[in-house]
Order: sequence, then structure tokens, then C-alpha cells
Amino acid sequence: MKLTTKTRLFALSSAVAALMTTASVAAQDFTFGWNPRSGDVWVDQRLGDINQYGTRYREPFIDEMTRYYGAPRDLVSDLVVRQRWAPGDVYYACSIAQQIGRPCRYVVDEWNRDHGQGWGVMAQRLGIKPGSAEFHRLKKGFVPTYDRWSRPVVLDVDLRREFPNHGKVKNKTGKPVKASAMSGNGKDHGNAKSGANRGKDHGNAKSGGGNKKSSGKPDDKGNGKK
Repeated sequence: MKLTTKTRLFALSSAVAALMTTASVAAQDFTFGWNPRSGDVWVDQRLGDINQYGTRYREPFIDEMTRYYGAPRDLVSDLVVRQRWAPGDVYYACSIAQQIGRPCRYVVDEWNRDHGQGWGVMAQRLGIKPGSAEFHRLKKGFVPTYDRWSRPVVLDVDLRREFPNHGKVKNKTGKPVKASAMSGNGKDHGNAKSGANRGKDHGNAKSGGGNKKSSGKPDDKGNGKK
């Protein structure tokens, strides 16, 4: 019995160790490892999350970079697949490029040339200083990207001021709230579409008229026959 318990504990610990090793190896599989150092904790967290999304949903990730960040599809595919770039690095390179009005390939080349000090220093070298309007626009860009992916994102204080209603379009049950309920103007839209109001506004008039017509036609025919 003791031997069996020890054996099971050993097998369990080995499995846990294997999982931890696999996760560690997966993180090290990226060409540059993973240490974004953007200078903003929220940005670093989002870039790490984009790694997960881009690895699991490669095509939607590539589509986003191509359609909304102007990156050539073959470039993004090559970076992610052949060169094994972290999706977070690809996203940030193309996002910075969009902010400074340069092709994504330009920032990619700069990062390949010298990335030792992280994205924060790279962004400054390209003209995006911490706390600047350009950096704030860089952060704002995450939000519509996450929305297009239908991926939840928790905003920091600065972005909550920029997007005060973000994430509030669902009620407590998780179901979308109607626009009328959010605006509070139930009389103009919500009630007009509700079953109760149809009974008042349309049902009584139409159903009443309909009942008269439907009941009247047989009576007329009946009276005519008589």
C-alpha cells in the first residue's frame, strides 16, 4: 500500500514537472524569448495575452495585422511561422509602425537589428516617448483589436477614461442589453417593440380590425346566401 502511494505521488510529481517544462519550453520557443519591457505594465500584459491568442488563432491574428495595421500578409506569416516571432512582438512592431507612419517591415528590421533593451527603448528611439500622445494612441489601439477578436480586456485607469462605457454593454446575466434599455428611452424604442406595446399600439387596432374582417366575411357570405 505504501509502495503504491509513493509510486502514485512520484508519477503525479513527474507529470506536473513535465507540464511545467513544456510551458517553459513553449515560452522559450520564440526567437527572441519573451521579455517585452514596453515600459507599461498593462501593455506588457496585453502583449503576453496576444501571444496566447496569436498562437491559438493564427489566421484571425494574421488577418488583423493585415487588414487593420497595413502589414503584408506574407510578412506576418513569415514572422510567426518561419521566424518564430512572438505574436505580441509582431503586433507591437506593426502598431508602432502605424503610429509613426512607416511600414511594419521597417520596425521589424529595427527590432531585428537591436532589441536588447526592449520595446520601451525601441519606441522612444522611433519617436514615441512614455506618456506622450503617441504612446496613448498606441495603447488605445489594443481596445478595438480586442473587440474585433471578441476577446475580453480589462482597461487601466487611463483607458477607462477614454472608453467609459467599454465592457458595460452586457447585463448581469451576460446577455447584451438593448440600446433602448441603455439609453433609458423605453417609450421611443423598447416599448414599441415589446409584446405589451404591440398589444396596445398595433394589436388592438389590427387584431380588432382583423377580427371584424375575418368574422365579417363569413357573415357577409352567409347573409348573401340567405
